[in-house]
Amino acid sequence: MRKPNEIDFWRGFALVTIFVNHVPGLWFERFTFRNLSLSDSAELFVLLAGWSLRLVVDNQSATLTLWRLVLRLGGRAVTIYAAQILITMVALALIAGASLLFDAPVVLDWHNAGPVFVNPVESHVGLVLLTHQLGYFNILPLYVVLMFGAPLIGLVYRVARPLLLPISLAVYLATLVLGANFHTWPVEGRWFLNPFAWQLIFVLGFELGGRDGLAHWAQSHRRALRIAAIPIVLAGAAAALLQWSPDPIRVPDPKLLFMFDKTFLSPARVAHCLALVASFAGLFACLEGPLPRITSYLSMLGRNSLNVFCVGSVLSLMGQLARFLLGGTVGIDAIILLIGLSIMGVVGWVSEWRARSQAS
Repeated sequence: MRKPNEIDFWRGFALVTIFVNHVPGLWFERFTFRNLSLSDSAELFVLLAGWSLRLVVDNQSATLTLWRLVLRLGGRAVTIYAAQILITMVALALIAGASLLFDAPVVLDWHNAGPVFVNPVESHVGLVLLTHQLGYFNILPLYVVLMFGAPLIGLVYRVARPLLLPISLAVYLATLVLGANFHTWPVEGRWFLNPFAWQLIFVLGFELGGRDGLAHWAQSHRRALRIAAIPIVLAGAAAALLQWSPDPIRVPDPKLLFMFDKTFLSPARVAHCLALVASFAGLFACLEGPLPRITSYLSMLGRNSLNVFCVGSVLSLMGQLARFLLGGTVGIDAIILLIGLSIMGVVGWVSEWRARSQAS
């Protein structure tokens, strides 16, 4: 297994904060960085996913032909899709089981699960097509679409590298102007995380993960970017603390360009995410020495992000159910956090033990 590094460290950090934030009302939720930021762990997770994709493409460019690279990336997308279906089924079973065991039918309506039990035929088709998604289980559907688009990113990168970011920006801006998004079915609505918009942060991560182009420019101007990022980070923190956002009635058209909208990943959220990256890049090197256990733990989670994310999503739902049944005291919340982080660590360790066993 590779040694702890900054990308895996921050990916592990994102996984932990996603777990905490997906248990609404958890006492420890107030200490996650989304309370001081316009962006949150979802942006960080997707940006790092694009970054990791670039490392895969660059590291295997000499050994894989173009079409074999496309097949490999497509295979990864199928794996993530299978993981989404699995954790969705487990979540539905947990919701149904809790409703039966504790005679709490209200639980059946949690997180958009109600249509699955009221209209199971159409809803199960929607679950397979990803047009019906449970609340707090809607990051992987976005990731599935992005990874199915990864072969196209790889193709453009190989044959017309300078066009990759301009094409991504054009799609992003067209999405904000037109309000385009995937529809949900059988319940009428739109995807919570719009792939047409979120592909930009994915592509930005892909570009920053290399050594040339945008990544080389950012590295060459690292100090200036860090200085420029400070007022953006502080402004975002102030807006988050004051719970301020632009009035949709007063901003000009196209309104999505000026809002703090998460679904369409408005520019303010993108800018704030990039400012956070510029501000805290390199922090891992400062923490690795004095806090080796923490950095190793988070890096281990990051190295096994898909397995840890899937288990963490289920654990978040279990934490929600525990708080519903037992109450939301600080003591209960501490137990939920301790058990959750421990199990996520075990999942990461078992994943690596299994990988080592298969390699030997």
